Amino acid sequence: MNKKQSAEFVKWFGPLLDALRDLGDSGKPREVSTRIATNLNLSDEILDQTLKSGSNRFHNQVAWARQYLVWEGLLDASKYGTWKLTDAGRKAHISSDAAKVIFRKWVAINQANRKDKELPPVSEKTIVEIINEVSPENSESTETPDLINVLRGLSPEGFEKICRELLRESGFENVEVTARGADGGIDGFGTLEINPFVSFRVIFQCKRYKEGNTVSRAQVGDFRNAMIGRAEKGIIITTSTFSNAAIQEANRDGAPKIELVDADKLVEMFEKVELGLIKRIVYDVNISFFEKYRQEQQPQ
Repeated sequence: MNKKQSAEFVKWFGPLLDALRDLGDSGKPREVSTRIATNLNLSDEILDQTLKSGSNRFHNQVAWARQYLVWEGLLDASKYGTWKLTDAGRKAHISSDAAKVIFRKWVAINQANRKDKELPPVSEKTIVEIINEVSPENSESTETPDLINVLRGLSPEGFEKICRELLRESGFENVEVTARGADGGIDGFGTLEINPFVSFRVIFQCKRYKEGNTVSRAQVGDFRNAMIGRAEKGIIITTSTFSNAAIQEANRDGAPKIELVDADKLVEMFEKVELGLIKRIVYDVNISFFEKYRQEQQPQ
C-alpha cells in the first residue's frame, strides 16, 4: 500500500472542523461523522465500507483525523466522549495541502518520540500504526475488537441470551427471549420504565453477523412491520454495521423509530455496565504536551 492510500483519512481534517462548527463547537463522535457525511453528500458506497473487525471504515477514519487534530491543538481531548474545538480550532480552516503538512509533521514527531528514551513509552492503542506508517484502516478498530470476536463466536441462542443480560443490566425489566422458530422476526421483548407513570414495551432483534455482513434497509423495514401492534419501541442489535440506507429507514419520518446498535455501540454498552469484562485503565501519551519540551536548549 502506498503512502497516498495509507493517509486517506487526512482528507477529513478540514471537514471535521467544519462539522464541529456546525454543531456549535462540540459533538459526539457519531454526530460529527454524520454531519461530515451530510455536508459532503457522501455516497452509501463510502459510508457502508467496513474494516476487518466489522466496524465502519468511514467513522474509523474520522476518529483518526480527530487524533491528529488533537495533537495539533485544534481539538480539546479533555472531555471523554465529546469532541470539542479549541480557540485555535474555531478559527482554523484546513486545506488539503495543509492537512498533508500536519500529517507529515506528526508522523515525524511520533517516529522521533519512539526513539527518544527520555519520553514515556507511547501507547500502542493510539499511534503504533502511525509510527510504522501503516494505514489506520488496516488496524482492527479504534475500539477493542476482542469482545466483538467473542460475541461472534457465540451460538445464535447464546448471543440472544447475552443480549438479554445486557438489556437487563442497562435498566430494562421483564426481558425475555422468544422461543426459536416462533418469534415472527422478534428475538425478545422487555419493558423500559421511564418513570413511575410511563413505560414502554420494547422488542429486540439480534443479528450475530460475521465481518463484512451489513444489516440492510429491507431488514430494518421487516423488523418494523413485525413490531407494529406488538410494542412501542424496537431495537436491532448486531455485531456488524448498518448500511446507510438502513440508518435512514430506521429514522424515516412518519414511521416508528428503530434503535440501532452496531458493533461499536455494542462494545460501549458492555463497557458501561462492565458485563463480562475486566476493567483496566490505559493512559495514552499526549504528544503535543511533550513537544514544547523538545525545543528546550540544554544549558551550556
